[in-house]
Amino acid sequence: MPAPASRLESVNRVSTSEMTPPPALSGERPPLPVLIVESSATHQHVLRRVLTGRYPELTFFRKPVEATEVLQRGNTTRRFGAILLALDIVPQANTDELLALLCTPDYLDVAVLILTHVAEPATVAWASRRARSAILLWRDFTDSADCLDKLLAPAPQADVEASAPEGEPIRVLLVDDSRTVRTSYARLLTTQGYTVEVAAHAGEAFTKAQEQQFDIAIIDYFMPGENGDVLCQRLRSDPRTAGMTTAILTGTYLDQVIQDSLKAGAVECMFKNEAQELFVARLAAMSRAVRSRKSVESERSRLAGILASVGDGVYGVNRSGQITFVNPAVRRILGYPEDALLIGQAAHRLFHYAHENGHANPEDACLLQKAYARGDELRSWETVFWHQGGAAVPVACTVFPLRIDGRLEGSVVAFRDVSERRALEQELLWQANHDPLTKLYNRRYFERHLEEEVARCQRGSSSALLYLDLDRFKYINDIAGHAAGDQLLVEISQQMRERLRHADLLARLGGDEFAIILRNVADENVLHTAESFREILEHYTFFYGGSQYRIYGSIGVALIGHDTQSSGEVLANADIACHLAKNKGRNQTHVYEPGGDAKLTMNVDLGWSARLQQALTSDRFLLHFQPIVPLSGLDPSVLPDEGGAFPGCSNKLMENGVMHCEALLRLNDDAGVILPNAFLPTAERFGLMPQIDLWVIRHVIAHLAGLQRSGARACISVNLSGHTLADERLVPEVKGLLASHRVDPGSLIFEITETNAIANIEAAQRLIGELREHGC
Repeated sequence: MPAPASRLESVNRVSTSEMTPPPALSGERPPLPVLIVESSATHQHVLRRVLTGRYPELTFFRKPVEATEVLQRGNTTRRFGAILLALDIVPQANTDELLALLCTPDYLDVAVLILTHVAEPATVAWASRRARSAILLWRDFTDSADCLDKLLAPAPQADVEASAPEGEPIRVLLVDDSRTVRTSYARLLTTQGYTVEVAAHAGEAFTKAQEQQFDIAIIDYFMPGENGDVLCQRLRSDPRTAGMTTAILTGTYLDQVIQDSLKAGAVECMFKNEAQELFVARLAAMSRAVRSRKSVESERSRLAGILASVGDGVYGVNRSGQITFVNPAVRRILGYPEDALLIGQAAHRLFHYAHENGHANPEDACLLQKAYARGDELRSWETVFWHQGGAAVPVACTVFPLRIDGRLEGSVVAFRDVSERRALEQELLWQANHDPLTKLYNRRYFERHLEEEVARCQRGSSSALLYLDLDRFKYINDIAGHAAGDQLLVEISQQMRERLRHADLLARLGGDEFAIILRNVADENVLHTAESFREILEHYTFFYGGSQYRIYGSIGVALIGHDTQSSGEVLANADIACHLAKNKGRNQTHVYEPGGDAKLTMNVDLGWSARLQQALTSDRFLLHFQPIVPLSGLDPSVLPDEGGAFPGCSNKLMENGVMHCEALLRLNDDAGVILPNAFLPTAERFGLMPQIDLWVIRHVIAHLAGLQRSGARACISVNLSGHTLADERLVPEVKGLLASHRVDPGSLIFEITETNAIANIEAAQRLIGELREHGC
């Protein structure tokens, strides 16, 4: 089960408020190389965009085992400072070996950041046991660079200059034209623990105040050249000395002197003939005020530093929504320069005056404005803020009410730019619903919308489903290659997309099969519409590699109405209609007719089924062997004339003394030799392919045994159907036949089409592994 959020936060969860600049920014050392383990090319792309600005040297691996091998090389030329390990929802093989390696002494100094969709307890436990480790959820992947900064930062040093400790002496500037007064008061202040500097006149005092830092200035009022109140005014007006606390020292009790001193900015007016205890007490009171002010300023600087280092935008507003503070990230994300005046402006007018579609977001209806006024709390609420340049920036924002002594004073808003995350989500959603080759909708998306269309038509509408199958696709694949087949599918998709109405839906179901949902079409117009799609193919010429090919297609049509039972029924009816269109000679359109078409299809299939069963029983299949020869060095003289038979075992047709060929299946029927495209579709429909494939394998191995006994070396390829991949009889049968005939397993090659492997990926992996392990 996923770990609670609180538990995740406690295990090295790096908060952006705690981030410290990366070493590269401080000038101490360049960014260390980062090793990234991520299986998805899309995720690799977004991580590269997030990290490259701060960590330009990135090394990507798709599998954990590859990273483990690189780390274990003792003579590796590169030293990785950090490893970013992205865990899939289903962990890849060898992930545990990599995690175990990172816990060994040689790798404990390497920072490790784990990106995961769900924080599993085992992952949390691993990170909690290992120093310099952190866990980050994929939804926060834009924080990756900040997390690495934190993990790679050196241990923080105590900043002795950040704030004055309680025992640090207060620095006093004593100004008096009398040397006796300067000496006596300086001695008194020194005995009280103050650090004292003296000046004989205002000019000397002002120069020293500019050159050195003083906390308090005690100034004689009457001095030659410039009185003390004038010096107080000058110190107060200069930015370099404006923070100094000033006091007037005089021997005259005159109201005008006191008024002038206080008006000039002095906080105290002390008298030379009063008791020393009173003088010391007044100075101590000023010192306490200085220390208190320093403490407040230090805390303010610390908080301002933290606020400035946060990657998220943070701003404060009062109850009316007027901005009271902003951090630098606000200006960076929303495009405001440093000198732009934001304080006092209305956040609604600047940031969230409109919705994402550009329509106005009135102040009295704006959710954020209401939250400011009422003190509502919002968490991870997704909306848009508007860039100064006029672009909408998708953000996730959190609003915290600011209460002081129980009274609502305003709100603090934290937000982050989620443009990258939203783009990634949209890309993943597109990939989940589309065919990557043709960019059409895929079968998953189509079936979901077909169900919705059937449910809609059951309430009284009428639509239709077109099932289209290309007639010569395999021929082009075989003649011109798979690249040509892919290009054909792309061009055909573009042609059909141009014919669609806005309400129609076109999808690629797989291979060369397409489906079209025609919404709100009358039954009498369906055939005409379907024919228009068939005519697109009929009139289209495909050009590739200097050659041109004519393309045709068969279309099966199934009507969707109020009496339609399910989407599965519609799809099956359209498939049957397409099958009948092909049987009528291909390049045809057929509309499914309930009752008659189903019976006709069943009769055709049952007839073939019986013939295939009889062929298996009476051994009426034939094998032809098509040679596979290297083109390099091929002597044209050994090739047959057009229509002639290919030579048998000529040494000129062998590669390294081994004859290669592919086994081709034929049916020896009463009507003559029948090619496989006429009977294999029915064999697949009735589940006969595993039996037929086993028949082929038995006869191929027997043929290999005969060749080996005659001293010939041969290697034969056998095609397997998708239905055979999951047949548990296959591997034991192959092993038994190879052993009984004493045939070298390496002389037998099995071929599986990409479509079959993808459709039965687990069965294909298991079969390939077992047969390869045996030597095939």
